[in-house]
Amino acid sequence: MSGRLAIVGLGPGSPDLLTTAAAAELATAELLVGYRRYLDWIPSRLAGGVREPYELGQERLRARRAVEAAAAGRRVALVSGGDPGVYGIAALALEEVAVGGHRLEVTVVPGVTAATAAAALVGAPLAVDFACLSLSDLLLPARELEDRTLALAAADLVLVLYNPASASRRSPWRATVGHLQRLRPATTPVAAVRRAFRPGQEVHLSEVGRLHELPVDMETVVIVGSSRTRRLGDWLLTLRDRERRR
Repeated sequence: MSGRLAIVGLGPGSPDLLTTAAAAELATAELLVGYRRYLDWIPSRLAGGVREPYELGQERLRARRAVEAAAAGRRVALVSGGDPGVYGIAALALEEVAVGGHRLEVTVVPGVTAATAAAALVGAPLAVDFACLSLSDLLLPARELEDRTLALAAADLVLVLYNPASASRRSPWRATVGHLQRLRPATTPVAAVRRAFRPGQEVHLSEVGRLHELPVDMETVVIVGSSRTRRLGDWLLTLRDRERRR
């Protein structure tokens, strides 16, 4: 082994939700590689290594840089928001290791992903089966994304939507709202959580019939309930036994 690569999940951004294992990897890393905003989440007291920030769209570049640095003998932390294996950098980094034939120690350190962080702020909407879907169409053919949104809107599952919309990309969100409003009861509970556990946190509770009114952007996670989800005050709960909710 010539080096060590830790692919580290930072959670939603608050140091309080950083795991002990993640903090240990950050503390011992000589080099920290990641998206600029993710590196800014890490207090200097937790990581004294050299930081190499990258911009959005440079995922492959930063994964390759981290792998090459580790292969050269350095102790590297490649950081990801949330969990690195859930819409994160882990898959790209592991592919770089395998394709490059590098001999190095690799570990993937899980983190609190956006779905569970958002769910915690509104109660327990993910207590029964749920599905996650990113509405970003940058790396996915529009037709394939449309097919997925339609299928999941029709399924009686709690649905967690990542990356619902950006300033210039609203079509997938509008299409998904249309499917949900057509296929689920208008009173189905909904939550939109922006910047969970970070400065500027916002939580909005609503229902499917008013889904189109919710403010959403790339920092928002939208949770759409199933037939087993109920709103009780400021909480959303999903229970397996529907009879016990009455």
